[in-house]
Amino acid sequence: MIKLTLPVLILTIFLSLLKILVSCLPTDAVNWIISKFKIHSEISDENAIVTFDGKRLEGEEKIQVINYFIYARFLKKNHIFPGNEQLFLHPENSGTPLVIDTKRSPKDVRLFVYIYNDHVDVVKQYKKKVISYSLLSDSLQERSVPLIRNLV
Repeated sequence: MIKLTLPVLILTIFLSLLKILVSCLPTDAVNWIISKFKIHSEISDENAIVTFDGKRLEGEEKIQVINYFIYARFLKKNHIFPGNEQLFLHPENSGTPLVIDTKRSPKDVRLFVYIYNDHVDVVKQYKKKVISYSLLSDSLQERSVPLIRNLV
């Protein structure tokens, strides 16, 4: 009887401690853990460089494009099969992308933003990984087109 009771007692104590630890975890720590797994993560204008066709966006234009990007709605993740990364990095009939270089923790992240009439495709590249997803942003799709045309 003691052989069965001891493991159950230890398991009960362990699970109770785990429950207390999880329920007392501060929201900042939880948000940090969740942000590590976000596909469409927020970027700040302080550590981001936004370029279009080799020309840097500065000041209000840069902040505006970053805000449009941050508040865009996530539509879907595009699955990339190994070996097809270049098809997403340089899609046909896509035009020139907005390029956002930013730093997330120790990693340098490069975002290629391809703007279409009905959606926005984002290709996120860091280290040797490539992730692609689609967004919906009326602001980015409509308001950035005149902004980009002024740069060209």
